[in-house]
Amino acid sequence: MLRSLLAGLLWITPARAAEQLEVRLDGLRLPIDLVALEAWSRSPADVTGDLRAWLDLLDPRGQEQLRRVLRAPLVQDRSFAQQFLASWAGQRVLEELDQLISTNQGDSAGPLLFQTLQELLARQSQVTTIELLRAVPSESLVLHLDGGLQLAAQWRQQIVAQSTALQALQQQRLRRVSQFWSGLAEEPGSARSPQRLQLPVAHRRQPLELQIWAGSRPVWVLLSPGLGGSAAQLEWLARGLQQRGWPVLLLDHPGSDERAVRELLEGRRPPPGAETLSDRVLDLQAAVRAVEQGPLPRLGDRVVLMGHSLGGLSSLLAAGLRPEAGLARRCERALDGIPLTNLSRLLQCQLLDVALPPVQPLAQPLQAVVSLNGFGSLLWPHRGLRGLPAPALLVGGSLDLITPPLGEQLQLFLRDDEPQSRLVLLEGGSHFSPVRIERQEQALFQLGEEFVGVEPQRVQALTLGLTADFLEALPKGIAPQRRQLGGVTAYVLNRRQAESWSNALRN
Repeated sequence: MLRSLLAGLLWITPARAAEQLEVRLDGLRLPIDLVALEAWSRSPADVTGDLRAWLDLLDPRGQEQLRRVLRAPLVQDRSFAQQFLASWAGQRVLEELDQLISTNQGDSAGPLLFQTLQELLARQSQVTTIELLRAVPSESLVLHLDGGLQLAAQWRQQIVAQSTALQALQQQRLRRVSQFWSGLAEEPGSARSPQRLQLPVAHRRQPLELQIWAGSRPVWVLLSPGLGGSAAQLEWLARGLQQRGWPVLLLDHPGSDERAVRELLEGRRPPPGAETLSDRVLDLQAAVRAVEQGPLPRLGDRVVLMGHSLGGLSSLLAAGLRPEAGLARRCERALDGIPLTNLSRLLQCQLLDVALPPVQPLAQPLQAVVSLNGFGSLLWPHRGLRGLPAPALLVGGSLDLITPPLGEQLQLFLRDDEPQSRLVLLEGGSHFSPVRIERQEQALFQLGEEFVGVEPQRVQALTLGLTADFLEALPKGIAPQRRQLGGVTAYVLNRRQAESWSNALRN
């Protein structure tokens, strides 16, 4: 919905009230008759005058795209839209819309757009861009193309920065290693079905749903899915680690799992966010305690906290990290505009309103933390992961624009003084590379390659192999390397090589 909203605003150029739009760019003011614009979107041949002259400057493809934007539903599900716009993240986005659109008196149009959209949704299930603009109760709206162009420039700069960073990384001198691939992310082995259990916990009404993948090693892995993810989506990783001897406890986090997203889409709850982190941290602490003291089977003597995205952040918080002082000031700067190129900033800044549980030692010693597509640049800008009591493996993807690797993984890693810690960049990997959907009908969203990444199962195979090797090599540490698998490459860096990469980007 947010992408459609921004696309509509950028194409139209706002400046309309009841029936008037005004576009402003570098001092240029262009009034647009919204009634005529709506008529043009339906039948271009019936519109004449200045508007037709301006729109004829677009090539035929551009005209068709603009008509599609104007006619397409901006909101297709009233329940989802209402829940999103009323949420913490939705309100932050609305607050920043004044950079794109305002009234002719200079007031922010965000509240007006929200109110108008709510009123339209009360009468109809779908709202188009042109319907929303025409319904706003203001004499005129002003579309600030400068703000839209700035947002677009930020997006392009992030893509260019990550492309440049990958080129610089390719110049690093790293030992080349080839990884065998059997056609699956898991290699053939004696895979055993997981034991499914429930764990009552004091902080939740319902017990936690758990999967236990038994293994023979004395160190076990506690695996946490990301926001809106499920245990089923990470079974490939649990199974692969089990085949290599690692016991794995894989759990769902009620309230921020796949079921919560389904309820959001059905309009039965607001979108889950950082407010779920407190319970997530308590989930992890309770699981470790139950393995050490019962009633869960004793899986080992030391634990590895591992998670994807918000699961990675949950693992860092359960390991004892807490945000550095000054988060409000950093968020004020970071959210000065709509964060299109790093959506994790919304979650990080929402922690200002979240009461995290007090730091307490885990019931078992911590062997390591593995964070797949994790984040925390606003939370730990100065000390990074220096407070972790164990080595860390940070894994990012070169195509990840949700938690960009340069800011969300590299910067945290540079401040980690643990010599066994490693940073991995997966060429062609995206934010959703670790997520596996076994059957297409199970997917809540259909994502293109720009979000899924290239060769996701090969990326998953590299992730599994490197994670297992990282844990196997402790306490010495896995050797830095360039590992390749069927055209997909992973770059494994230690602190010195990460600094060299960072310096190359500044030159």
